[in-house]
Amino acid sequence: MRGRIPVGPEVVEQLQGSEKAKERLRVILETMTGDLRVQEACARLGICEQRFRQLRAELLQVALGSLEDQPAGRPRQPQEPAETAALRRQLEAMQRELRAAQVREEIALALPHVAVSGAARAVDRTSASPKKRPPPR
Repeated sequence: MRGRIPVGPEVVEQLQGSEKAKERLRVILETMTGDLRVQEACARLGICEQRFRQLRAELLQVALGSLEDQPAGRPRQPQEPAETAALRRQLEAMQRELRAAQVREEIALALPHVAVSGAARAVDRTSASPKKRPPPR
């Protein structure tokens, strides 16, 4: 036989995890390769046969699930509900209005004469009637 020697349950040592979990996985793999009987594995782990079969079934189910086809690429970001998006836009608008009011207040406190004359000009513009131009000659 050519090539590398197949690795058996020893491959568990290269994995990350607690020693207890590694021992359980190694024993389960040894029973699956025929190196160890189920009764011997139960005695080695200190568990009953029913618990051993449960652990083996869980291991195989997780392994099988991890081998299922997955969609290519990044997973899609969940769509934000329309109501949440509307509330987000409303919040952003209110935050802009709040910031503008804070800036106006800072200006009024720092430069009171500018704020008063600016407010008076704004009132004059809205209350005054538009001036008519004299007719061209």
